[in-house]
Formats: sequence, structure tokens, C-alpha cells
Amino acid sequence: MKKFLLWFLAFIITVGAAVYQRMTGPTYPLRGMKDIAGTEINFRLPRTHETAKDCMVKITAADSAIEGSLLYKRFKTDDDWIQVPMVRSDDSLTGALPFQPPAGKLEYRVVLSHPSAADVFLSDDESVVIRFKGAVPGFVLLPHILIMFMAMLFSNRAGIEALRPKGSPRKLVIWTTGLMIAGGMILGPLVQYYAFGALWTGFPFGGDMTDNKTLFAVIAWILALVMGRKGKKARGWVLGASIITLAVYLIPHSLFGSELDYSKLPAQK
Repeated sequence: MKKFLLWFLAFIITVGAAVYQRMTGPTYPLRGMKDIAGTEINFRLPRTHETAKDCMVKITAADSAIEGSLLYKRFKTDDDWIQVPMVRSDDSLTGALPFQPPAGKLEYRVVLSHPSAADVFLSDDESVVIRFKGAVPGFVLLPHILIMFMAMLFSNRAGIEALRPKGSPRKLVIWTTGLMIAGGMILGPLVQYYAFGALWTGFPFGGDMTDNKTLFAVIAWILALVMGRKGKKARGWVLGASIITLAVYLIPHSLFGSELDYSKLPAQK
């Protein structure tokens, strides 16, 4: 029963960290609510999209007098803003953001207008940044997600075990290290390759936060594994690796991720 409760605690910590990471990441849709001429507009603005087709931005606006426009330009460029009208169909307005190469980004804004009210920018004075990516096959993506979740679960469980006076975290350390290497250092680069065309963009080749934090966590667990050889308890190393892993998992996913350098491409037309 005690082991079940310890695993349950580790599971709760893991799920909480995963949800926090997902909902605070720069690819999580921007959600909110605005009022225009007495009509409440609940919106969801995408911040990630596959490169195979345009990204359709859809806003529900029941009042047929409400019109919308989509303004966009390539991210971190001196391009002029392009404005396109959103098309109404029944109770919704839809506009298209043109697809970009993998790791390409657009910044965009949605503005709604009504004859009897001032224009409303859904994201206020800020632009929404959307990153485009290639399609990742399910046989790569799903195992990556599952194994990384299991790695986090075993990491948390190992940390809890290291806190127990008579705990024995050695087997958990072995499992955690293996899962971290398989999910983060083998499947992770494959996901990166399919999505952005590069296997590794972290140290020493770049500053991709996802790659770097994964590398940092893997090194921490390898150290814990080595320090615990020949029957050594190495509780401090295990607890430290567990805390480091939790900390890096709390860093929003895709923060400072792969980004296309538009200066190397032709100017926007």
C-alpha cells in the first residue's frame, strides 16, 4: 500500500508538471474574451501549425454586422504588414495565414469592427506569434511523448525514494536514465528532424531550450547512476537529479525553440 501511495504521489507531480508545461508554452493557443457592440467574443488564436497548408484562424461572432481582418507579417523582419479580410460563414469569421517553411514564424493580429463600436484587437497591443512545423509521424511522436512521461514519472519516484531513510532508489535510477536517453536523446532528435529539419539544435550547435534542458537532465541522471555504482547510496545525487529534471520540465515547452532566419530567404511579396 505504501508503494502504491508513493507511485501515486509521483504520478500527481508528473501530471501537474506536464499540464503546467503545456499550458504555459509559447505554442499553446492564446485564449480570451472580448466584447464588441454588446456581443461577447470568445476566441482561440493558434500559435503552432503544420507547414503542409495555410493556418485558418476562425472567430465565432454571431452578430452578422461584425467584420474581421487579419494582419500578419514574417516574424523578426522589416516586412510590411499584410491585411486580408476575414470571410463570414454563418456565425463565424475565417482568415488564412499562409503556410511557412519548417520553423518559420508569423506574427499576426485579428481586428474586429462593428458600425456602432470602435475596432477591437483580440490580442490588444501585442501580436500573436505562430510557428510552423513539419508533420511528425505518429510512430515517432507517440512513443516520444509516452517515454518522456514515463521518464518524468520514474524521476519523481526516484526522488521520493531517495528521501526515505531506508529507501533504495538504484533500480529507479537505472530506469530513469534509460528512459531519458531513449525518449530525449534518441526519439527527441527524430521528432525535431521531422518537425524542423534538424536532429539537434542545442549545445554546442545552437540555443534550442528544449534540446539543452533535455541534455542537462540526462547528464544529471548519468551522474546519479555513476555515483551510485558498487552499492553506493548516492541519495543526494539522485535527489538532485530528480529536482533538476522537475525544474527543467517546468520550463515551458518549445521556449526559445527552432526558428527560421528569414534574412536568408527572399523578401516577402
